[in-house]
Amino acid sequence: MKNKTIKPAKYISAALLTISMGICAFGQATTMPDILTTGTLNDQMKYLTEKTLIYENYRAIREDMFQKIKNNSLDSLSAAEMKIAGLNNLNARLNRKVDSLKSSLGAVKQNLDDVTKTKDSLSFIGLEINKSAYNGIVWTIIFALVGILALGFMIFKRNISVTNKTRKDSEDLKKEFEAYRKASREAREKMSMAHFYELKKIRGG
Repeated sequence: MKNKTIKPAKYISAALLTISMGICAFGQATTMPDILTTGTLNDQMKYLTEKTLIYENYRAIREDMFQKIKNNSLDSLSAAEMKIAGLNNLNARLNRKVDSLKSSLGAVKQNLDDVTKTKDSLSFIGLEINKSAYNGIVWTIIFALVGILALGFMIFKRNISVTNKTRKDSEDLKKEFEAYRKASREAREKMSMAHFYELKKIRGG
């Protein structure tokens, strides 16, 4: 009994929906809403959601609107695919450019390393020597020469001191010898005079 009362109501609702769809279809048969032509796809979907009716999980939509939405969706999808393809091509070009720049950067870095190595080294007796090592060798030689010069100066100064002392000792010895020779001469002269006086006394006596 309960099912018999529901079915007529169901049929009545279906009939009213069909009539309303017919009225909507008749009123809109000759016009296409501007939003389906100029609006974004999201706005178009929103418009259809608001303007169409739902009955038992089925949505009633005009065929021309459905085709319009379908074409708009396919156009948007095609445009998106073209944009994605363009972005992929751009990404590929950028990747090639990045690889080229990396290769150029590697070459520049290698050249810089070579220049730095050349700058930091020099040729000595046909051999490539690092400037730091060369500077170390040069300074070692300089310090050695300064040490030898200082040692030579000290030896020279010592030799001068020894020479001066030897000269002074020689002069003192010479003076002593002259004094001794003078004293010896005077002593000899005194002895000669004394001998002479002794002989004179003997002869006179």
